[in-house]
Amino acid sequence: GAFLCAREAVRRMDDGGSIVNVSSRAAVLGSAGEYVDYAATKAALDALTTGLAQEVAGRGIRVNGVRPGFIDTGIHAPGRLERVAPSVPMGRAGRAEEVAAAICWLLSPESSFTTGAFLDVSGGR
Repeated sequence: GAFLCAREAVRRMDDGGSIVNVSSRAAVLGSAGEYVDYAATKAALDALTTGLAQEVAGRGIRVNGVRPGFIDTGIHAPGRLERVAPSVPMGRAGRAEEVAAAICWLLSPESSFTTGAFLDVSGGR
């Protein structure tokens, strides 16, 4: 899905633009024993982000990624956030608004010289 969306976005960005892919810290950490399949798909998304950023930079298109960590959403099994929160250096799960703020910055003109980068919104984990 991300590949098809990025392809169509690039086709339509005649005057430059910005793409932000939402990956996961799982792509880096591996999520052994729980979500290794999820981690593998997010690692593939990271590779797409890096490669596409290099391919389209000359057209003024920026491609970046945000890698959320443990975020308080419905994706987690009951009790998982409470179980894992102590392993996060900041000691808590993140909020969806914190991830959205990172995405908004990457889409803004303030990040105009940023491409092929990843912002980890993960409380230090």
